[in-house]
Amino acid sequence: MAFIALIAFIVVPIVEIAVFIQVGEQIGVWSTIGVVVLTAIIGTAMLRQQGLSVLFRIQENLQANRIPVQELFDGVCLVIAGALLLTPGFVTDTVGFLLFVPPYRHWLAGEIRRQGRQTPTIRSTKVRPGRMTSHPMIPAERINPFLHRRGIPSGDCARHKKRCAVVDTGKTWYQKPAIA
Repeated sequence: MAFIALIAFIVVPIVEIAVFIQVGEQIGVWSTIGVVVLTAIIGTAMLRQQGLSVLFRIQENLQANRIPVQELFDGVCLVIAGALLLTPGFVTDTVGFLLFVPPYRHWLAGEIRRQGRQTPTIRSTKVRPGRMTSHPMIPAERINPFLHRRGIPSGDCARHKKRCAVVDTGKTWYQKPAIA
């Protein structure tokens, strides 16, 4: 987290200043300022148009009793894009405009999903394969859905008097509530 803060508050402004200097030498100071203001205006208009579109899609999904996961991700991307476009700079504007492109957002969502599947997200007590423990279970909402596709031997948890399962993540074994 500290590394991200370092990049956000030190490296990005230094890069933006260097790009401002280069662009200012090429097209002039007033043209550079004009381009920065123009990107902020265009970004605001795009944010309004796409933001309302995403909001209507969220409402449609909720009325159809569907969870608007992709639409919520699009909304988060649009908020980040708006903030980046209002921040003066060419590098941040480029990233902000990329977040306005729906195919890029879909690719980004897929990459985040793929990274989530590769990194273990469950933290619990280790148990031996096939044996149950009397340690606390992981709440069902914290279990990575990817693990449900694996083989799950089940048994009774002595401490909780509930049906529990042991999940083999390939590296270690974790205890979780059994799927009914």
